[in-house]
Amino acid sequence: MVEPRSPIKTVKFVDEYCLWYKNLFSDVRNFEAFKYLHIGCISDLKRKSLPEIAKIVGLDNYQGLDHFLTTS
Repeated sequence: MVEPRSPIKTVKFVDEYCLWYKNLFSDVRNFEAFKYLHIGCISDLKRKSLPEIAKIVGLDNYQGLDHFLTTS
């Protein structure tokens, strides 16, 4: 059996806060998207759109965040 990979670390307090909700997600990618959206919400972006949040957290595109919001 393959062990699931660990989620990518972000800002320490976001990681600690989101850890409380980790068991709600069956997929590590969804948990990472959850953390990235939290980072986007607390960032100082003027316009908090998914493409802008994806840029600030270092993602190539915003489709993973969009998929998380529409299907989770």
